[in-house]
Amino acid sequence: MSPEEVAERRARALQDLDGATEELIRGWLPTLLTEWASQDVVDELSAIMSDFHPAGARTMLESMVEADLREVLPAIDVPTLLLCGEEDHRSPLSVARETQAQIPDSSLVVLPGAGHQSNMEAPDLFNDAVRSFLRAD
Repeated sequence: MSPEEVAERRARALQDLDGATEELIRGWLPTLLTEWASQDVVDELSAIMSDFHPAGARTMLESMVEADLREVLPAIDVPTLLLCGEEDHRSPLSVARETQAQIPDSSLVVLPGAGHQSNMEAPDLFNDAVRSFLRAD
């Protein structure tokens, strides 16, 4: 992701965080879940987001923007599992593939039909992938 794109996403997110929580949820949900997410998942994520704290979210956002750790990825020397929802628009598959290419002994599992919150949309596939990874030699 280019520095310009990072700056644009940061500015947009900070603007979103200044608005009402209901507006934030309405704007972000479509980027976190697919249109096929069950109403139960939508309701659960909405409830989680309703309880968020703007100051904490700003701190998290700033730390993610400032911490460009791409140069340390090749130094990771433990088996690493990357999980990505096939329909993730916030952290797309291209980013996951670039990350995997930089981490030795890493594997990437793409969860079909899932978005950014793949653990919520496809919990069985997510859990199966984690269990398989943990059981591997």
